[in-house]
Order: sequence, then C-alpha cells, then structure tokens
Amino acid sequence: MPTDLAQELVTDDWAILRDFLPPGWEEQARKTGAWRRTGRSLEGPDALLRILLMHLGSGYSLKETATRARQAGLGKLSAVAIHKRLLASEEWLRWLAEQERQLLGHKSPSTGRRLRAVDATSVSEPGSTGTDWRLHYAINLTDLQCDFFQLTDVHQGETWRRVPVERGDVLFGDRIYSNPVGVAHVLRAGGDVLVRLNPHTLPLYGSDGTRLNVLGAVSRLKVGQHLDLPAAMKSAAGETFAGRLVALRRSAAATRREQRRLQRKASKQQRTISSQRLRLARYLLLWTTLPAAHAAADIGEFYRWRWQIEQAFKRMKSILGLGHLPKKDPATARAWLHGKLLTSLLVERMIQAANTFSPWGY
Repeated sequence: MPTDLAQELVTDDWAILRDFLPPGWEEQARKTGAWRRTGRSLEGPDALLRILLMHLGSGYSLKETATRARQAGLGKLSAVAIHKRLLASEEWLRWLAEQERQLLGHKSPSTGRRLRAVDATSVSEPGSTGTDWRLHYAINLTDLQCDFFQLTDVHQGETWRRVPVERGDVLFGDRIYSNPVGVAHVLRAGGDVLVRLNPHTLPLYGSDGTRLNVLGAVSRLKVGQHLDLPAAMKSAAGETFAGRLVALRRSAAATRREQRRLQRKASKQQRTISSQRLRLARYLLLWTTLPAAHAAADIGEFYRWRWQIEQAFKRMKSILGLGHLPKKDPATARAWLHGKLLTSLLVERMIQAANTFSPWGY
C-alpha cells in the first residue's frame, strides 16, 4: 500500500477500511493475546490495529509511528511499547491475513478449472546477504488473487506438498517444483500439473518403460517448432503417472539470453555448468498432465500466465517493502511479515471491490 494511501485510510478513512476486515477481528485480538488492557494508553483493538498498520502499511519507523499515533489521538505509546505490541500481535496478524485471503473468494475459471501458480520468495533480515525467511505463495490465475500462503524459515524448501490441492486444480510451477515427490502430491489429490521441466530431477519415461533422452527427443526441432510427446513420470512409491513432454525451440537471441542467465547463476554459486545444460537452454521444456485437448501451443501460452506470480512478488517488494524486513528477532520478524501480508491482501480486496463498485459510491 503506498505511503500516502495507507496514511489516508488509517487516519481519515478508517471507517471504510474497517468494512474490509473479517468478522470477529476485535474478539480475535483478545483471544490471541494481542489486546490486553494495560492502563489507558489505548482504547481497544481498533486503535491498536490502526497503529500497527501505520508502521506496517506506511513503512514508518517505530518512533515516527509513535509520534503520528499520538497526533492522531490513537494513544500514547513509546516506540518500545509499539514494538512489544507488534510482537504480541503475531498470531492475530496471521489470523487476519488468513481471513482476508479466504474473503477474497474465487471466480470460476473460463477453463472450468482452478489454475494456480505456486512459487516462493525470499526475505532478508538487516545486514544479511542471503535468505532468512521464505514466503510460499499461490495465486489463482483467473482473478490474480492469493489463495494460499505460508511463512517458513530459510531451512524449509519449496515444494507443492505444502499446498492444499482440490480435485480439478491445475498447479503451475517453475523448475524447482520439477520433482516426483511434489508432482505426485498434486496428482494423488486429483489435480493436474504444468511444470518447467528439469530432466535431472524429474526423469521421464517412454511407453516402453525406458528412460527418455530429453535432449535427443528435442534436438531436431526448428526455431518456433513445438514437440508434444507422451512421457510418463514415476513416483518414489513406484506409481506411474502419464503425462506429456511439451517443448519449444527458442530463437537464437532467446537462447543466448537464457545461456547467459544460467552462466551468471553458476558463477554466483561458484560451480561450472555442463555443456548438456547449455544445449538444453535452446528449448523451453514443459511437462504436463493436462489432456491432449490442450494443444502444445496452448500449453506454452498457459505457462506464460505463471509470470503473474512473479509480478505479485515484485509489487509486494517494491510497494510494500516486503523484501527486506527491519527486524532481527524471529518472533517480531514473523509478526512484521504477517502484517505485510495482511496489508497486501487488504489492498487486493479493496481493488476487487472497486472494480465492481458504482463510480458514484463513497
């Protein structure tokens, strides 16, 4: 939420913002321990949430938040007191964010299926040069709204096993989700997958049961030409799941860009990149369990939609400052991150309402 908009909503238009909060939000503040009356410094959960959103939504420092809260007549709290309140509000903010996600609802996809892009993004603590926290996130590609999130520490990897899957769901993922364990999780639940193929982590098999030589299968493709080849996957439990290898030969310019990207990544990780990997960079490789009714060209277009989740992360990091948190204590960091998610989801709900609201409304 941009600073000026956050300030306006939290101060002047708080009554409007309250309409987007889930039922029972004030009572939940008491149940989770976020609100405990200590003297007369605050009037209730209402004032507490407004102060927290000043800090989280507007990006004000704790000291500036304390000053602005006092000027707005919300309460007389020091920067230290606001920090303690934020720490105590971790579970309340997590509950609020989860309720907002549920209130977003879902439109019926034109395909008759729920198309979901799943990815994760990193968040770093002050002074850190790596990842300290990981936000796992899924959006419905029909309405571009969040339908799942989970916050973990850096030691928890990216996998589809985290995501609840309903029958008929179609999950989109990049190469890191290209592994038998996560794919089998989706397929056992009755869903389908469309994943960027990593032939090393997701081996494919031909109709005769032998391992498929992916590079050999695609080597005769010309620029712009598609390959659509039946290719099965085997789970660790020995199950065989039918699917399709869909490939597209890139242009020379696109190939060079992809090869440079791979080389930069390898250099950063201080490792060498194999010649086979560089040759595979000539192709966009996808594996899907979607039926043959969806042609290879359609599968490629479907996968392009996955980019929307990258855009969502970019918005959260550039507008809401999600990428770098100003907290070092783990509990405070979790509270801050859940507060940022709450702010992001509130913005989504307000945009959703604005798109269907009469222009001569409030």
